[in-house]
Amino acid sequence: MDPARLPPIERLIKALKRLPGIGDKSAARLTYFLLAAPPDTAQDLGEALLRLRREVLLCEQCFNLTQKSPCSICSDPGRLETELCVVEEPADVAAIESAGAFHGRYHVLGGTLSPLEGAGPETLRIAPLLERIAAGNVQEVILATNPTPEGEATALYLARQLTSHSVQVSRIGYGMPIGGDLEYTDALTVRKSLEARRQFGA
Repeated sequence: MDPARLPPIERLIKALKRLPGIGDKSAARLTYFLLAAPPDTAQDLGEALLRLRREVLLCEQCFNLTQKSPCSICSDPGRLETELCVVEEPADVAAIESAGAFHGRYHVLGGTLSPLEGAGPETLRIAPLLERIAAGNVQEVILATNPTPEGEATALYLARQLTSHSVQVSRIGYGMPIGGDLEYTDALTVRKSLEARRQFGA
C-alpha cells in the first residue's frame, strides 16, 4: 500500500520505524507523544527536519556535514594541514572532535569496503583522498576506521594504496576502555590491548 494513503497515525509509525534503533513500540510511543504534546512540538520537529535537508551539505574538501563549504574545520587556519584523519562517517568526526585531542584535518570516506553489500573502493571517497595527499601538504595519514571487519579491511586497503606516497600511515589504537574490567571484556579487545601495549610511563 502506498504510504501516502495510510491513515496519519500508521503513516508516521511506519516512517519512524525506518530510523535506526526504532522498532514498533518506540515508533508508536513517539507518535502518540507527538499527538499528546502541544501543537508547536510537532511543528518545530517538522521544520527542523526540513531545514536539515535544505541547509546541510557536504564540505567540498573533507566531505563532512556542514552549513557552509569549506566547513569550519577545513577553513580554520589553526588546524594542522600536515595531519589527516580518515574516518568512515561524519558522526566519527563529531566523536573525535568531542575528545579535543586532535588538531589536524579530516577526510570522510562515506562508508567502508563491504563486498557482500556491493561496496567496493569506487563507492568510497578514496580518489579525493589520494588527490589531497598528492597535493603535498599531508605528512601523516591517521586511519580511524572502526575496529570492525569492514573497518579493518578498509584501513588495510588504504594503507596499501598509500605505500606509493611519501606519508606516514598510522592506525588509531584501541583496546581496554578506561574503567573496563578484564573479566567482562571480549577476547578480541583483550588481544588488541596486548598488541597495542607500550612501555610503562611512556
